[in-house]
Amino acid sequence: MPHLVILYTGQLDHETDMTQLCRRLADTMRTVRDEAGEQVFPTGGVRVLAYPAAHYAVADGSGDHGFVYLNLRMGKGRSEATQKNAGQLLMATAREHFADLLTRRPVGITLQIDVGLPVFDARFGNLHPLFAPSA
Repeated sequence: MPHLVILYTGQLDHETDMTQLCRRLADTMRTVRDEAGEQVFPTGGVRVLAYPAAHYAVADGSGDHGFVYLNLRMGKGRSEATQKNAGQLLMATAREHFADLLTRRPVGITLQIDVGLPVFDARFGNLHPLFAPSA
């Protein structure tokens, strides 16, 4: 962890580059620092995944409104200030990405951060060693 999952109304695929948004958000996550100046999210653990909804209903149906939901899951142990800083940085990146689109159409954007320990947490893979500091 951390994992940032984006759910969005599928019509937005034709109007914005979601892959670019994922990359920008991942890069933003790697810039988050705690009060001691340490990187909060390990590079090898950063994941940003986006899923378009093929079927959706937004607001009252009076238009082809868009919606983007960003959900960051992180483990316990980070201060409230660090969590808020992460949220502010990620929302700033999302706002910048969608700025042009927001001038052309109505889109709602929500960012939520969930913190906690899962009931079960198993991990397997060989990605983290690629980013381990050299001795």
